[in-house]
Amino acid sequence: MKANATDVPPPAPASASASAEAVTALYQAHALGLIRLAVVMLGDRPAAEDVVQEAFCGLYRRWYALSDTGKALSYVRSSVINGCRTVLRRRNSAPAALAGDPPVESAEVTALVSEEHQQVLTAIRGLPDRQREALVLRFYLDLNEEEIAASMRISRGTVKSTTSRAPARRPLSQPHRHLPRRPTRRPARKT
Repeated sequence: MKANATDVPPPAPASASASAEAVTALYQAHALGLIRLAVVMLGDRPAAEDVVQEAFCGLYRRWYALSDTGKALSYVRSSVINGCRTVLRRRNSAPAALAGDPPVESAEVTALVSEEHQQVLTAIRGLPDRQREALVLRFYLDLNEEEIAASMRISRGTVKSTTSRAPARRPLSQPHRHLPRRPTRRPARKT
């Protein structure tokens, strides 16, 4: 049988256990935060868990191909963001008859989450995709601009402009204290 150029060899047994241990350790340390990220992006916990699980499975499958295993978290974070984009794209393109009922949170979850928190999540979900992603990565996961740029695969300048424009888009009738405010500058006084 002739090997195809796109065929990827499976990891060797010794490296398979090492990669399994590394991915497991990464999963144990960061899965919960990534699930929270995906829940904020999607508004649906089961879908968020699926996205994160797929991202870690993809990391395990491609572990041997990573040029720098120290950037594995960034790889998984990018995979989660891309998975969320895919889920949202499929939701938006599915005909209403096939889409079924929108995801509904359980009564327990709704009761535990404050009204203000729900308003913040609603406001975040109302932002355009890129702005929502940048704000969630910046203020929810507390990533710096360089890490956000790497996760979203955009430039740092785009991160800066996206995060600075997003707060200006929220309606003034619904102030959200948890979203960042743009600093106001007063003009210098002429003497």
